Amino acid sequence: MTSNAKTFTGKHMAAVFVGGFGIVIAVNLFMAYNAVGGFHGTVVDNSYVASQKYNGWLAKAEASKALGWQVVPQRRADGRVVLETIGLPEGAVIEVEAERPLGDRETMTLTFAPQGQGSWLSTEALAAGRWQLRMAIRAPGAEWAGESEIR
Repeated sequence: MTSNAKTFTGKHMAAVFVGGFGIVIAVNLFMAYNAVGGFHGTVVDNSYVASQKYNGWLAKAEASKALGWQVVPQRRADGRVVLETIGLPEGAVIEVEAERPLGDRETMTLTFAPQGQGSWLSTEALAAGRWQLRMAIRAPGAEWAGESEIR
């Protein structure tokens, strides 16, 4: 009797190793690509100093939330930013700092003029791309702070 079974040789074992490691390397490259391309975090100059201010930032966020003010930013086709607001009192002053969340640090201060019915329009235009907006609103007896990302 003759056997039709093929023997498992060193070449077969080498193919198993190369295939297995190829899959592991491909998955690692895919995950690294997604991690680098998907990071939208905030970069701080000094993480220790930032950690010392963290509780203050939380208290300020809670105070802002308690005011009930809402701000929704949108970029127009010409690059200027429109802020649609709800609940702002008369005499409110808006200050906004725009910053690129990644790459070379590019910052820009935006000034806003009221357009009526809770709408505010920036006098400066933002370049194309992703921006992180840090907004501060001051009114008599109240301060609000918030952040938002626009593309």
